[in-house]
Amino acid sequence: MKTYLDCLPCFLDQALRAARMATNDQIKIKAVLDAVSMMLPTISLESTPPETGRLIYQKVHEITKNQDPYREVKDRSTREALSLYPHMKSLVEKSDDGLLMAIRMAIAGNVIDFGPNRAFDMKEEIETTRSKAFAVCDYEQFKTALAQSGRILYIGDNAGECVFDRVLLETMNKPATYVVREKPVINDATLEDAQQAGINSAVELMSSGTDAPGTLLETCSDRFIRRYHEAELIISKGQGNYEALSNQHQNIFFLLKAKCPVIAEHMGLPVGSIILRAANAPL
Repeated sequence: MKTYLDCLPCFLDQALRAARMATNDQIKIKAVLDAVSMMLPTISLESTPPETGRLIYQKVHEITKNQDPYREVKDRSTREALSLYPHMKSLVEKSDDGLLMAIRMAIAGNVIDFGPNRAFDMKEEIETTRSKAFAVCDYEQFKTALAQSGRILYIGDNAGECVFDRVLLETMNKPATYVVREKPVINDATLEDAQQAGINSAVELMSSGTDAPGTLLETCSDRFIRRYHEAELIISKGQGNYEALSNQHQNIFFLLKAKCPVIAEHMGLPVGSIILRAANAPL
């Protein structure tokens, strides 16, 4: 997915919020905004938003000297999500279609996003998403791909959201590798966050090798790239991964909630849409 003009003010807004999470020093916060403002004229509209996001958060870390500004909110998100885990498991077990309900739960977790999203209510999101109509639902294609696949590559998104993904991983009950970011960026999940969510009790964990807020293949490790190309089924979670991988043609299924107006417009859907979309399906 390319960068749109509406992404540019969003980059500044995200830089300001991240800098304020990282420090109370107004001089450093101003320095972050100055540095990001100087970057804007150099951003190509042909680049993906995660490419620019990577540079922005590197600048935040460099100037504030805080390598994980969202550490506290990530821990809090995980604790809250774990408190809701029994309820989500119960919804899946009582559903007429447990797999589809688990997919709904995974998508509900995509609300946990401190990049474009400022406020959310996990419990309310679960209750809304459990019965909300899909804007795109390539479910039959997904079931076929799942039945035919050996090992699954599941590319995660945010901390806390990992707990929601765990519900789907346990429901699919297939050998899987859950992929996280190499280093902290926004509230994206790292190995530490996935372990706190308990995913390592169900599947293998690995880092993609990137510190971008999305799976930029050119910045990923050789180990991940091998797994990526060998995978029979890839589940790509969230907006950042969609932005980075939407031009790929592997057997990928995108699970997300379209929280960003630009992404919603790119997909031709209303903001707030819940989506299970095969990468090879036309927009």
